[in-house]
This record gives sequence, structure tokens and C-alpha cells, in this order.
Amino acid sequence: MEAILEAGKVRLTIEFNTTPAAAKIWEALPVEAEAHTWGQEVYFTVPVEYEPEELQELVEKGDVAYWPPGRALCLFFGPTPVSRPGEIRPYSPVAVVGKVRDEVERLASVRPGDRVRLARASGGTSAEKA
Repeated sequence: MEAILEAGKVRLTIEFNTTPAAAKIWEALPVEAEAHTWGQEVYFTVPVEYEPEELQELVEKGDVAYWPPGRALCLFFGPTPVSRPGEIRPYSPVAVVGKVRDEVERLASVRPGDRVRLARASGGTSAEKA
């Protein structure tokens, strides 16, 4: 399941995984929101309210994750303010729902307030979840 993210002047491809949390995000697409940043993380709200069972405290560069308390999708391209050396730590545990398939460092040019649009890539259907 591939989606296209447009944020400010950045355009990236996201590959969603097959977890239940990813399926909830996929079903909500397309989404338009306002970008927020926190360290080397871009996040935005999504119209999904879900409590994933598998949450993790650390993520990898390029991970796309759902943050339940903020009902937000988070894209990590480096350390956050709470990261320790050599790690990328979200504010609180998240459910990884996918991976950025392009140069994730380009997210550094996204500014708070930039318009974000996330939509299924051409040909993407809910049947791809099977």
C-alpha cells in the first residue's frame, strides 16, 4: 500500500505495512492537515481514533508511526528532543505503520503550518490490504 505525502515543497512516497493501525490510516485517506515539527520529526493529525496493541518507544530513521494520544501520523528523520545519543525516541510510544521510501532528510524543509496532504498512490485500493 503506497501513498504520496506532500508537505510544503516536499513530495515523498510512503509504503504502509499490514498492521491493523496501518489499515485504519489507509482507510482514512486522503487526509489534509497542518504540519507540526518536533526535533527531526514532522507530524500531523489524522481522522483516526485507534488504540494499537503493539506500541514501541524507539523508532528508526524513515519510520512512519501513529501516535494515539495526538491522533497523529509522525514521520521521523532524526532525533527528537527526548532522544538519547544514537536513538530516535518519540514523545511517547507509537505504532509504526510504514516507511518513507525516498530521501527522508528532505522533511527538514517542512515548516510548522505547512499544508500536508497524504493520499493513496495511483491505483491504490483497499483491496491491497488482503
